[in-house]
Amino acid sequence: MLLTCVRMEGRKLRHSWLWLVFMVIPVIPAVMGGGNYMMNQEALQAEWYSLWTQCSLFYSNFFYGPLVALYCSYIWRVEHLNHNWNQLMTMPVPFADIFLSKLYLALGCTVFLQLWMWVLFIITGKIVGLPGMPDLQILLWLLRGCAGGMGIAALQLLLSMAIRSFAVPIALALLGSVMGLLLSSGGMGLFWPYSLMLMGMNANKTENMIGNLAPFLLSTGLFFLLFTALGVCYLKKKDVRAV
Repeated sequence: MLLTCVRMEGRKLRHSWLWLVFMVIPVIPAVMGGGNYMMNQEALQAEWYSLWTQCSLFYSNFFYGPLVALYCSYIWRVEHLNHNWNQLMTMPVPFADIFLSKLYLALGCTVFLQLWMWVLFIITGKIVGLPGMPDLQILLWLLRGCAGGMGIAALQLLLSMAIRSFAVPIALALLGSVMGLLLSSGGMGLFWPYSLMLMGMNANKTENMIGNLAPFLLSTGLFFLLFTALGVCYLKKKDVRAV
């Protein structure tokens, strides 16, 4: 049943403009990061790692979270615009499958964004004249950011389901990302989902900022399970209220 729901959600998005947005918008932090690197080469001597500090500074703080939020808002857009909550709730499928099918696509979005950013990072490095290829450790940081993004995807899906506005959840994601930077800088990153994404990506750092993976993975897993459970419970509540 879950696979059927995933296919149904996929059909809704097949002809959307989302993939064009996800291809174009990440170019902005890549260009900004490359420009910053070019203007500060005297201070940035670690080549690919230095370029990563600049690209990740903009991408992780101002683009990744809001882009995931944009995706989550869009996949709830049909239900909100057409006021078809009753139709959705009377479908002969479990509540969990409805939420999990949308979550599955949102998680796929986070992986796509990270891999596309890796491609843009390499292109940017070549444009600014860096030799060779980046260390695969940076790719691992990007993929580790996917783990940090799991909690964000579940939270944003919950917010987009509960808030009818298309833009408000996206604004909350931007605010959450900025707060994530402040909290991770203060050593409180494990207690804020948006900080986990920054930590996972090693944003604006040349050296690995996560020594022990266990607390990081535990925190990401707990946030993911918490927001997923809340999302399923909220769907059940909406059905009872017949909104």
